[in-house]
Amino acid sequence: MTRFRATRQLLVVAAVLVVLGACSSPAPVAEPSAVPAPSATPTPLAIPAGDGVLRVGTLFPTSGTLSFLAAAQTAGVATAVKEINAAGGINGEPVLIVAADSGEAKTTKLETSFAALVTKQVDVVIGPSSSVLAQRSIPLAIDAKVPVISPAATFSTLTDVFDDGYFFRTIPAYEQQGFALAETLTAGETPLRIAYVYVYVADAQGSALHDTFVAALAVHDTELVADEVFASSTTNFDAIISNLKAAAPDIVVVGSTYDSDKATKAAIGKIVAAGYTGSKLWLTSLNTGDYSQSFKNGTLKGVRGVIEGAQPSKTFIAALKASDSKLTSYRYAMEAYDATMLAALAAIVAQDDAGEAIAGSLYDVSKGGVKCLSFVECLEVLTTTNDIDYDGVSGTVNFTPDGDIEPGYWGFYTYDGENKFVFTSGGAFG
Repeated sequence: MTRFRATRQLLVVAAVLVVLGACSSPAPVAEPSAVPAPSATPTPLAIPAGDGVLRVGTLFPTSGTLSFLAAAQTAGVATAVKEINAAGGINGEPVLIVAADSGEAKTTKLETSFAALVTKQVDVVIGPSSSVLAQRSIPLAIDAKVPVISPAATFSTLTDVFDDGYFFRTIPAYEQQGFALAETLTAGETPLRIAYVYVYVADAQGSALHDTFVAALAVHDTELVADEVFASSTTNFDAIISNLKAAAPDIVVVGSTYDSDKATKAAIGKIVAAGYTGSKLWLTSLNTGDYSQSFKNGTLKGVRGVIEGAQPSKTFIAALKASDSKLTSYRYAMEAYDATMLAALAAIVAQDDAGEAIAGSLYDVSKGGVKCLSFVECLEVLTTTNDIDYDGVSGTVNFTPDGDIEPGYWGFYTYDGENKFVFTSGGAFG
């Protein structure tokens, strides 16, 4: 067990025990045994458990409703592997890609595909794209001792899962945008009055962002002037609009998820009609979308939005197109690329391509050492020290003890006259 995972387990168990004091329904959790203090750098196994060939499994939705996300991530992995192999591979052996379809949540394709990947001796899995499927993959990863690195799963609940050190993500968690919003909205010299209107759903995404946003605003000595909740079934927003008018905010932020699409559109329409137009209205990552067919032209012109992830450079887009000339969307490609690079570097530092060794080394290669910005540059650093800090095309990708990345990169968007969002700027927050 590595240093960061032992620490994480102790912290999570402590949190669970606190909750148990107030709620008797969950089963008690056994306290983990003590672990010895580790060295500053990972200690390689005396006899590597891997077979000397790094096999990268991909688990992207090549079928189902999210299939539009697969091509970019597939190209991201392929681009990374091409660069790694051009530099000599891992221990002189080329890295291999083993692809499988994650399917969608309503099927058991994920479980079937994961089992197939394990049979083909993959050492790490990049994917899945869905947060629901990512959660289902965690027990499979633990059982197989194969780490899963998702480039796209953002749900807050994934941080709270006991994954035993086998789940990571190179995309920031959904609630982290609270830091980006708070810092951006309080950056001016004149304090703004900010209201938050959000939907509460069963998976608690809305409340997770709410709590982070409120805490982040407090750091900037700012409080919400209105804090309004609606349900995914809400059709009447009169009370919420009345409360907003009474509070007279300068900015209204709407936090809602894909599961509340109908209510979200209704809420946005009512809020705009109440006079919160242009930059007075901010949308969040799970409702910043194309509304060109939902509202008449100009309705959302100037409205702002925030979405996780950086924008790819022209150079990186060219590299992706060399892997897939038909590629037109690049979402999560950079995160998939970085996930692959981190796995390869973890195998090198651990001197072992086995999944368990990679899982134990991922945290250490992501932060705290000598910075390197490419695979070749990291190889140069590794000639003198094993203590590296890979910063990738998607940002700093520093893993936390929970397998999240922090800070996370968030892009800011502005709606045009056709109610489509256009990238404006971005940065790392959290």
